[in-house]
Amino acid sequence: MVSSQKHVSETDPPVPLFVGIDVGGTSIKIGLVTDDGHPLGCHSIPTHIETPAEDAAQRMGAALRSVLEEWAPPAGQVVRVGLATPGPIDTENGLLVQPGNLPNWWGFPIRQRVSHHCGLPVTFANDANAAAYGEYWQGAGRKYRSMVLLTLGTGIGGGIIIDHKIIEGSHGCGSECGHVLIDLREDARRDSLGKSGSLEAHCSAYAVTTRTEEALAAGQESSLQGHEGRISPLVVAQEAEQGDRLARQIILETARYLGIGIVSLIHTIDPDGVILGGAMTFGGAGHPLGEEFLAEVRAEARRRIFRTLRDKMEIEFAALGGDAGFIGAAGLARLEHQRLSDG
Repeated sequence: MVSSQKHVSETDPPVPLFVGIDVGGTSIKIGLVTDDGHPLGCHSIPTHIETPAEDAAQRMGAALRSVLEEWAPPAGQVVRVGLATPGPIDTENGLLVQPGNLPNWWGFPIRQRVSHHCGLPVTFANDANAAAYGEYWQGAGRKYRSMVLLTLGTGIGGGIIIDHKIIEGSHGCGSECGHVLIDLREDARRDSLGKSGSLEAHCSAYAVTTRTEEALAAGQESSLQGHEGRISPLVVAQEAEQGDRLARQIILETARYLGIGIVSLIHTIDPDGVILGGAMTFGGAGHPLGEEFLAEVRAEARRRIFRTLRDKMEIEFAALGGDAGFIGAAGLARLEHQRLSDG
């Protein structure tokens, strides 16, 4: 099944055009983006992580052809594809290394195979880095020279950008902000890679669900008792909105853990701002619960950072929602195209 969405209607969009592909554990978004960062439209296809990665690469190529058939740009206007996947990845060799939510795809040469099926050169990036660049280029980070993006969801992704440059590190594992340590105890909570004490282990969707289930098992009174066996961050948020004390406590505790992790990032990078995105922002900007969550994150971070930074550091929600990944991937393809064109 393919879902399609048009974003803007332009008779003569700025060229050249770029394709952004954002691979998630559930779905893959393929979008066409103009030279000035505006998405023309996108298709979404299921990831089908249980099938071979080669099958997904073929379907990405087919979805790209569908996007191009819809917009019918003149020959040569679409010049490059940006491909974003979960990490860890080997950007130099174009390989998926060991992404936690794609266990059947480890070691797959995805850059080369997607390029083959799309018929275009491919720029390869970590999905959180791509989302960070999307926000930096066209979203909440447009006013910043340097920024950190944290994507809150099944795991905790991270992206760091300074002067248009993504911090990838010597081995492709830079900006893995979700693996900052916030608890040094040997029996601390464990994350998706089995490591104890990380930010992801305390603030991911899995962590929110686990902490809630533990509280219920310990006998804490809550309307969540009626949801046993199907607890999720969304259910916790819904009950918090209805006034449930435990649900609200879990969300604000998550915010405080997040604030602690952000302090380490601020003291390491000293960015202009920190942006929070992903599916688990509890309603996000403008929503009462989302704003309360953000206020608690800010308060915890402000309490712990250098005094000189307390009135300078901005922490805010992302602006592009689920489109940040494919827009950012296209933007990274654009950067590489410019670099190669400039010689």
